[in-house]
Amino acid sequence: MLQTPLQACIFDMDGVLLDSEPFWRQAEMEVFATVGLHLTEQDCMQTMGVRIDEVVALRHSQKPWSSPSCPEVAERIVERVAELIQTRGRPLDGVREALEFLQGKGLPLALASSSSSRLIRATLDALDLTSAFPIWHSAEHEEFGKPHPAVFLATARKLGVAPTSCLAIEDSLNGVVAAFAARMPVLAVPEPAVARDPRFALAQAVLGSLRELPEAWERLVG
Repeated sequence: MLQTPLQACIFDMDGVLLDSEPFWRQAEMEVFATVGLHLTEQDCMQTMGVRIDEVVALRHSQKPWSSPSCPEVAERIVERVAELIQTRGRPLDGVREALEFLQGKGLPLALASSSSSRLIRATLDALDLTSAFPIWHSAEHEEFGKPHPAVFLATARKLGVAPTSCLAIEDSLNGVVAAFAARMPVLAVPEPAVARDPRFALAQAVLGSLRELPEAWERLVG
């Protein structure tokens, strides 16, 4: 049970609201292949939750290419992800029910994502969730992305709520680490392929889907 009452809830986006992590992996594999870097899905899963410019910089350091530039590669990946979201994006199981549950508790909702502002807008529009998240913040506006806590701390400031009173909901280990570093209680909803990672013990609970949120909430607040 938490010692501090919860006053707001901050959602991650990719992998929490929609199953976009496969879109990111597909886009990264396609675009990086054009510069001679052939990644596997497992390779891409290692950088889940990391800001795309930082992913590109990492890959460039591992196997440098001369052209196009890193910003151009990052933009091509974002463009491809946007296409996939617009054509195939669907809300994950339990998303709408979880939002209704939290709204019923009177909690303000916000979004803190490693994705760009452009992708956040595209996703909320595609899922018809714009009104559910009047407050959101992209890590593109911070010096460091997740696992650094900056995006969560900035979102808490926008909400006007202390970080310790914000419940974070994340799917990636990098996101859980970021929320933990921000001193936020966090619920993890990871992909089955990574759910057994012992490092998810940083979270208050690991859920199979957002349909389990009401039960997890009761365990948290008593």
